[in-house]
Amino acid sequence: MSNLTSLTKISCPTLVTASGERARIRFLEFFASNIRNPHTRRAYVRAVLDFMNWCQSKAQVSALIDIEPLHVAAWIELQTGRLSAPTVKQHLAAIRHLFDWLVVGQIVATNPASSVRGPSHRVKTGKTPILGDLCKITRSSCLNAIPGLLVSFQDIFFYFSVMSWE
Repeated sequence: MSNLTSLTKISCPTLVTASGERARIRFLEFFASNIRNPHTRRAYVRAVLDFMNWCQSKAQVSALIDIEPLHVAAWIELQTGRLSAPTVKQHLAAIRHLFDWLVVGQIVATNPASSVRGPSHRVKTGKTPILGDLCKITRSSCLNAIPGLLVSFQDIFFYFSVMSWE
């Protein structure tokens, strides 16, 4: 319950309060009722407040309805230069979800973040690097078990799945 009471300490950005009381309440409801995980909520609050402050100070936006995809894309481009790709993708997700919530609540007509693409992120090493070694070991044990047999990858994985059942 203490996490939800800390939401009342969130000060609404000027962009939200300039859009009216319904927008302010809908903004706070997004964080209180739509996001259950407290860590995600904290990260989304940080990302959204950072974006709103940037829109107000740098982009000279005066209300939520004035935010356009160009503003979101410019902010994401700035974030890409100083943060990692997964963090920027999380920030973009926070903005997208907030504006989806505001569209459903009829605060804004369209979601300006829906058409903006985030940075690409590709993991070069897998989370299970031992799998390559496991294939080699399994292949050699298959070859040793049945001499003269040509073993394919399907045979290896079948052998491995049978061995794991025992």
